[in-house]
Amino acid sequence: MLASLREIVQDVASAGSFREALDLLVIDIRAALGTEVCSVYLVDPHQNAFLFAANEGLNQELVGQFTLSREEGLVGLVAERAEPINLEDASTHPRFRYLEEIGEEAFNAFLGVPIIHHRTVLGVLVVQQRKSRRFDESEEAFLVTLAAQLATVVAHAQATGEVVALTSTPDAVREDELYRGVAGSPGIALGTAVVMLPLADLSSVPDRQTDDVTAELLIFDRAVETVREDIKRISEQFAESLPAEELALFDAYLHMLDDGAIPGDVRDRIRLGQWAQGALRQVIREHLRTFEQMEDPYLRERGADVKDLGLRVLAVLQDARTKKQNFPDDTVLVGEEVTAGMLANVPAESLKAIVSVRGAGSSHVAILARALGVPAVMGAVDLPLYGIEHQEMAVDGFYGEVYCSPSEATRERFQLLIDEEDEFSAELEELKDLPSVTNDGWRIRLWVNIGLTGDLSRSLDRGAEGIGLFRTEVPFMTQERFPTEEEQRVIYRDHMEAFEPRPVTMRTLDIGGDKALSYFPIIEENPFLGWRGIRVTLDHPEIFLAQVRAMIKANAGLEGLLRIMLPMISGLDEVEEAMALVHRAYDEVLEEGVEVKRPHVGVMVEVPAAVYQARELAKVVDFLAVGSNDLTQYMLAVDRNNPRVADLYKELHPAVLTALREVARAAHMEEKPVGICGELAGTPFGAVLLMAMGYDVLSMNATNLPKVKWVIRNIKRSQARRMLAKVLKMGHVKDIEAYMRQEMIDAGLGRVVPRHRD
Repeated sequence: MLASLREIVQDVASAGSFREALDLLVIDIRAALGTEVCSVYLVDPHQNAFLFAANEGLNQELVGQFTLSREEGLVGLVAERAEPINLEDASTHPRFRYLEEIGEEAFNAFLGVPIIHHRTVLGVLVVQQRKSRRFDESEEAFLVTLAAQLATVVAHAQATGEVVALTSTPDAVREDELYRGVAGSPGIALGTAVVMLPLADLSSVPDRQTDDVTAELLIFDRAVETVREDIKRISEQFAESLPAEELALFDAYLHMLDDGAIPGDVRDRIRLGQWAQGALRQVIREHLRTFEQMEDPYLRERGADVKDLGLRVLAVLQDARTKKQNFPDDTVLVGEEVTAGMLANVPAESLKAIVSVRGAGSSHVAILARALGVPAVMGAVDLPLYGIEHQEMAVDGFYGEVYCSPSEATRERFQLLIDEEDEFSAELEELKDLPSVTNDGWRIRLWVNIGLTGDLSRSLDRGAEGIGLFRTEVPFMTQERFPTEEEQRVIYRDHMEAFEPRPVTMRTLDIGGDKALSYFPIIEENPFLGWRGIRVTLDHPEIFLAQVRAMIKANAGLEGLLRIMLPMISGLDEVEEAMALVHRAYDEVLEEGVEVKRPHVGVMVEVPAAVYQARELAKVVDFLAVGSNDLTQYMLAVDRNNPRVADLYKELHPAVLTALREVARAAHMEEKPVGICGELAGTPFGAVLLMAMGYDVLSMNATNLPKVKWVIRNIKRSQARRMLAKVLKMGHVKDIEAYMRQEMIDAGLGRVVPRHRD
């Protein structure tokens, strides 16, 4: 069974299209189990029904045409129960329905298993047989295993619109096609969809018809020639250092690029109307399947060379296409998984919204969207990714909804909301120079999180009172080596001078986890629990000392206070060791004749250990600062970048709120200031609750600062403390969110609470 399972999975993975994958699946399962019928029913999101998507043993002509309602027959029962149903004589079951139209006969034995992805039933896999018998446990387990592996493939096909495309008469474009995801970044936008594909990933390249075969052939030929020249150059470069047998690989690559080999097959596909990238994917997969079926291990391994070559050509094709891509003034950037690199290709003034099929509200691109003030919807898994290019879109980043081809009424409604947001933003500009003080006189400082020099003007324009988090790893990431002490000093000085005389908080180098340096790779099985943050720099004091000296020197002659913040602290030993190095660096700077005041040193509370030692930590440092993004991640044991569990990442989780309150209490017991520099600080709910807890500083991206200031200036701290007392007694996140929403509206703060769907 295991061998059959592997072969089926391999066939599905190497199929040239989703249609082909389904056809191979039913053929292979029927043969492996020796049954007469194997069928796949998939949920058609447009019809809210099960589509007869693939079959071996029944009427093939109705594949893609016949549908069952969600509550109909045994297939519907499998979906309702979300568990296998194994019947010896299906016809006697009360939910049995005889499907004469698809060619069913007296099939008695029935085994149906659900195809489930992220708790959602996407379809049902069915096998049938005339002979009355119960499929045994091993056969049932075999089918359950296959369905579980197939779920990811089906989810991807739903996301790309390939499930809908299985119907022989696909629906025409309809108005107000609604697709739901999760709120990634608040805001409303109208714009034109521009779909970007992940770079150099053959499996993600869709089939797409071209209107200009000649242009696609020209693009492909140029890409092949570029790759040929690259391979020749590499071969010449290593001619003296590699043995002849290794150099032969480059010759093999060049032979595979001959006109009679892979390029010839690709051109044939292009001439049939397929675009270059899709044709390349089809041909490479066919060649891979041929190699994988070879018995000789050496020849079988050569399939990897074919794939590598295909990726090289694909990378050139995609690079050429990206450079030529036109972005309209109202671009809605759409992708299976939108990345920061994709955002970099879009002119900032043209980007109106982001829609990503994968990802969650806490993923990096969502955080980046919030920093840019651009609405974003993440995890829109039903969006037909490759059928919406150049379509008009209405994006609701408050509720995580996307409308394709919005009707006139929807456009008018969204434009009204956009106008209201613009009017509110204009009012907020008047708050720039006003203090952040509640109606009952409580003062709270609003600082900003920044990483690039370009953030400076935007932060100052919005009235930032200081820098609560300068991500110093960003300048490191833009280099091809560790920056020198002087190079760092210049960068830090620019930020300090821009904010003079305001305080500037610089986090020491925080790499590891999801932050990597190309020239200093850290490869670990579990990077978030590995070598990161202060652990790296304490192991490399030469890097730490150079950075701290650069920070201290950059502060020379300025009034603004330099605050140095230590990331990923989990115990007193790390703090004491790091502070000893800071003192040493300060003394060394003084010895060089630079007159500068001693910096304040604080720690980031990001791991549970630091929460429980917060008071002890506060005794030995000048301040505490909570990194709520990582603290939430570690408190809840949730990787916020993992879409499978990202919906469990809740910053208003009762455990997280309790931890935040305890940190604030600990700092105040030692009479030390406490701040927070995660995403929570920039949300209206978060700002109110954190103020009630007694946080002295809220640091956030510059985009959120005006709204947070407006909230603080229009509420009393006594109101906030009453809300906090109530919230801390609640056990469910949804109850906390609902309560805070209503309380904010009742307090006259409804303008920062989305209500347009009420």
